[in-house]
Amino acid sequence: MKNIPIDNVRNFALMGHTGSGKTSLIDSILFKLGQVDRVGSPENGTSVADWTEEEKTHGMTIWAKPFDGVYTAASRKIRRLVMIDTPGFADFIGHKICAAEITDAALITIDAAAGIQVGTQRAWKSAEKRNLPRGIAITCLDKDDTSFDDMLMEIKERWGDERCIPMVLPTSDGKAVDILNTPFSEIPDELKERVKSIKDHLIELAAETDDALIEKYFNGEELSADEFSEGLRKSVHDAHLIPVFATSVKADMGVKETMDSISRLFPSPHDYPVSCAEGNEISADEDQPFSAQIWRCFNDPFVGQMTFIRIYSGVLKPGMEVYNPVKDQKEKISAILYVDGKKTTEAQEAKAGDIVALTKLKNTFLNDSLCAVGSSIKFEPIVFPSPVTAYAVEPKNKADADKIGQALHRATDEDPSIRLEHNTETHELVLWGMGDMHLEVTLEHIKNRSNVDMTHHTPKVAYKETITGSGEGHYKHKKQSGGRGQYGECYIRIRPKSEEEPKWFLNKIVGGAIPGGFIPACEKGFVEGLQNGPLVGSKVINVQVELYDGSYHDVDSSEVAFKIAGSKALHEAIEKSSPVLLEPIMTVKVVVPDQFMGDISGLLNTKRGRILGMGPEDGLQVINADVPQAEMFRFCSELRSLTSGQGSFEMDFARYEQVPAHLASKVISDAKAAKEE
Repeated sequence: MKNIPIDNVRNFALMGHTGSGKTSLIDSILFKLGQVDRVGSPENGTSVADWTEEEKTHGMTIWAKPFDGVYTAASRKIRRLVMIDTPGFADFIGHKICAAEITDAALITIDAAAGIQVGTQRAWKSAEKRNLPRGIAITCLDKDDTSFDDMLMEIKERWGDERCIPMVLPTSDGKAVDILNTPFSEIPDELKERVKSIKDHLIELAAETDDALIEKYFNGEELSADEFSEGLRKSVHDAHLIPVFATSVKADMGVKETMDSISRLFPSPHDYPVSCAEGNEISADEDQPFSAQIWRCFNDPFVGQMTFIRIYSGVLKPGMEVYNPVKDQKEKISAILYVDGKKTTEAQEAKAGDIVALTKLKNTFLNDSLCAVGSSIKFEPIVFPSPVTAYAVEPKNKADADKIGQALHRATDEDPSIRLEHNTETHELVLWGMGDMHLEVTLEHIKNRSNVDMTHHTPKVAYKETITGSGEGHYKHKKQSGGRGQYGECYIRIRPKSEEEPKWFLNKIVGGAIPGGFIPACEKGFVEGLQNGPLVGSKVINVQVELYDGSYHDVDSSEVAFKIAGSKALHEAIEKSSPVLLEPIMTVKVVVPDQFMGDISGLLNTKRGRILGMGPEDGLQVINADVPQAEMFRFCSELRSLTSGQGSFEMDFARYEQVPAHLASKVISDAKAAKEE
């Protein structure tokens, strides 16, 4: 089944807003490919694509998953369609990014009843960012009050009248016409004039892809069938042509015709080489050295660790030894699996263009590369947005305490947009994700898979402290209790230091008041003292310490004594230097439709945010602001609520700023109360 020439392989990802019909379309395609004996449905839990417990529970796609099958197209050519179903919900964007990176095209689904939604635009942007060839499937045309032509007009207004061209048209009797493959004599009279006009435009688009063809076109000569077909494929590849397909899974309309058009128009892996990290182009040929990129890892309860790869060149067989140039490690290939949802088929080989899973790899994970031993082909790592929502997590019971670390690390290996942080300042284990739903599903998945139950709460803010004035400190550490004593004395001055100043410690000792051998011990004491400020016990930053005097004892002085003296002297100096509390400030980019600008600007103002600018971007409005991190922990859910799920945001750390006095006093009093408790 898999011995299909690479020229006849079509790899593409289905993308779109959540609920726009991606998964239903895949279920229908799998049925027509003969992979299943009935059309599954996400609504009733029978979907082959959304098969995990979490996906069934939440009624949405959560993980990107590959499916494939062999298909005899209308042209009688045998094609292999390799599809990746991707999540539409914004929280799971990491998997959509992975799919966009390792496929050759994108099919963007739009619910005819809902129109272009924010998830549609995100899908378009993901495909456009990588210059992916793309098509658009208008779905759910069986719903009341839907119109293919109205939806097509909206698409043309958004992405271009001349390039968004219908390839599958609905008929008045609920069927579909494939413009490229349906004989003109079989096209209903109601559509003949329209189809002729579209074909004339397609001939022009095909001719524009080649100087020789455009000359032929202007001379009034007809393009051959092969010239027309290849010209259209190149036009799709260059995004000069965006084919639009009319579909309805429930009415069984347009799905087969869409498959035929994809087979004819979408690129094959062989058509266009990819670039590796070194800048060289890799041609998708079987006779080239093996190379592949890892785009997903998953721990299956029955199979074990599964590592999903996209093969860009060469052939891979079980028993082969391959090289991971990222980790500088060799791996032995055990089993090669074709994966269709939860169904796996073992293969005797995989080749360029294939998307397969490998088992039992020891040192290879997401964003690594694999290549033939003796070569060092690496691919650029997939870049993911920074997570925006955090939970502080801890085991629900002591029995799970030993298992929580492994369970969380496994979750971060599997999900590229999950990040685990051991915050040494707040002493919390913090799980970062793209939203509350993302984190809730992650904890649910851990519970279902590893039987580790966790509780969570809003993380503490990692405050810092600094000084606004200058001060002096002195401490003599003297201890005598029989035998050798301890003695060390330090005099210091401190002042605020800018981040640009290179030196934080100045040794101004003269005349041997403190022997040179004890100066490093004093410095260690200062470092230790800066870790625990007087206000809330946070780290003290941007302070310059000057050690200018002291004394020692010939017998009793020691490194420990001077370390203690330095730390105590520093604490005294900080308390005299007007210490203040600092909080992390985040730079936030919020993207919302026009109608929500006022609500979101107001929300940011209530969160002590400073609006830096506003402006349009890709049909939406962008608000840039600086907001204290303490105000951002609930922002994701608040934004989704205010915008009905249409808003999104990115957030990155910018700097530390002083906490307003009235808020600082509460933070300080709460910290003291917690310490006493």
